[in-house]
Amino acid sequence: MRAYIPQISNLLNGVWEGLPFLLPEFILTITFLMTIFSGIAQKEKSTLTWCFTFIGITLAGITAVMQRFSPAVEPVFFGMILPDTHGATLKALVSVVCLLFCVFVYYNQPLRKHPKKIDDLLSVLLAIHIGLNLMVVAVNWLMAYITIEMVSIGSYIMVAYLSRNNKQSEAAMKYVLFGTVCSAIMLYGLSFFYGYTGSLNFVDPKHLASLTSMPLPVFIVAALFVLTGIGFKLSFVPFHFWSPDVYQGAATPVTAFLSTAPKVGAIMLLGRFVLAWSQSTVALPMPLFYLLAVVAIISMLLGNLVAIRQSNMKRMMAYSSIGHTGFLVMIILTDAERSFPILFFFLVSYVVMNMGVFMLADYLEEKFGFTEITQYEGLGRSNPLIMGVLTLFMVSLVGLPPTVGFVAKLLTFSAVLNAYESNANPAWLFLLITGAITTVVALFFYFKIPLQAFLKNTNMEPKQSGTMNGLLIVAFLLCLLTLLFGIFPAFLLDLL
Repeated sequence: MRAYIPQISNLLNGVWEGLPFLLPEFILTITFLMTIFSGIAQKEKSTLTWCFTFIGITLAGITAVMQRFSPAVEPVFFGMILPDTHGATLKALVSVVCLLFCVFVYYNQPLRKHPKKIDDLLSVLLAIHIGLNLMVVAVNWLMAYITIEMVSIGSYIMVAYLSRNNKQSEAAMKYVLFGTVCSAIMLYGLSFFYGYTGSLNFVDPKHLASLTSMPLPVFIVAALFVLTGIGFKLSFVPFHFWSPDVYQGAATPVTAFLSTAPKVGAIMLLGRFVLAWSQSTVALPMPLFYLLAVVAIISMLLGNLVAIRQSNMKRMMAYSSIGHTGFLVMIILTDAERSFPILFFFLVSYVVMNMGVFMLADYLEEKFGFTEITQYEGLGRSNPLIMGVLTLFMVSLVGLPPTVGFVAKLLTFSAVLNAYESNANPAWLFLLITGAITTVVALFFYFKIPLQAFLKNTNMEPKQSGTMNGLLIVAFLLCLLTLLFGIFPAFLLDLL
């Protein structure tokens, strides 16, 4: 027993040194417990639970911002997490997404009037928030797998929370089954990595060197298996099958959340893995590079081309999300260290645009019952402000000036062009051409909305103008940010 005393002391010291870097997660854990007890205490209303959740997420976001000024230099908690500046920045972004979701839920009448109330939904949100916070700082495959499971299980509950019909139940079941299979495949791939390297710390140069010494077929298969779990959260091709049905079947606030928050965590996890190669003496294996490049190209092509045929608003945004995932993968391939400001800028623009679109789509669905794009006929005359703001979001999603989407894609294309000039790899040229072509293709489905709202001739009577509420005010503020960051992008880039 005495022989283990020094080891126990070292273990406790390792835990104690890492505790200050988990302050946001401690705040979220306490808030999680408070929401459970408040949900039990309140039988009819959920106001107290909502207030606890909003305040807890705000405090967690503030502490994450403070961590940017005192980041960790080396991994803590026995090499499991690295709470550096990048991780703290994305923790703050995740907090913003969760706050927007809270506002979304507060003004969503189907959720507020449902017999289940929103207490449990907010508790699940906090659990997912903890998982995402740990995901963006994970540097160990075991921690990465645990965080992916935390986010996935919470997402399953969110999607199935308000299953009111067979379509929604089917979407939830598809999500669970597909996610379970992807999780099992990822775990099997990690067993290959651990078996050949004896380590799970993917920023360790020895781990990376051991990966390159693996037989090439085994490495490709193992990498494919590991990317299955990450690709499920990012919904890039070929792990995108769940997203259209789930986006359409879930409640709109849940759809907005799933299209943004998990992508932030998953792309950072993938980015850290790619960044680890550039920071070590071992170069990124070319098969892995070409594999990710092909994923980015196919995701951009399939996402944008299939979106043209969609008539349902949420299904169209699902394929739009797949297309944008291709851009995110393309960014991390350029230079993971120097491209982080570009990646963060793209993620901020993506969150602002997507949240704004889904908020307005949810308002139109609640007010008029419209879920199909063709139902927006004539809304530009009766609701010019709402449809004008929605059109501006569409312009930004395409990537046209003077919006934040234009700057995000311009920075992305510049990074890819610089990478092509550095090593003249034809893959960069293919990525650049695909990104440019799919941006043009995006015009054909994003602009269907203003076409229906403003230009479509219709004999239908003008719809009654909707009343202003808090959700619309938040959407208008997001629209203002879309213009502000598009005209003054240095304001956001200087924060990094």
